Amino acid sequence: MTLDSAVMRFAGVVVLGSALAAHFINPAWIWLTLFAGANMFQASFTRFCPAAIVFKALGVRPGNTFK
Repeated sequence: MTLDSAVMRFAGVVVLGSALAAHFINPAWIWLTLFAGANMFQASFTRFCPAAIVFKALGVRPGNTFK
């Protein structure tokens, strides 16, 4: 698994998990969904992603996007 796929998988889990939590637990969880979406949007322009930094520190091999 590359850094790019790890970040995309993590973002998908956060979005799906927080949307499910907003539906089944408390509507306030939608804020996490919005935060994840905003983070993905800004990362598409800046190539800066905090999750990529964490995954890189954990030893996930580099991809093409987050260097």
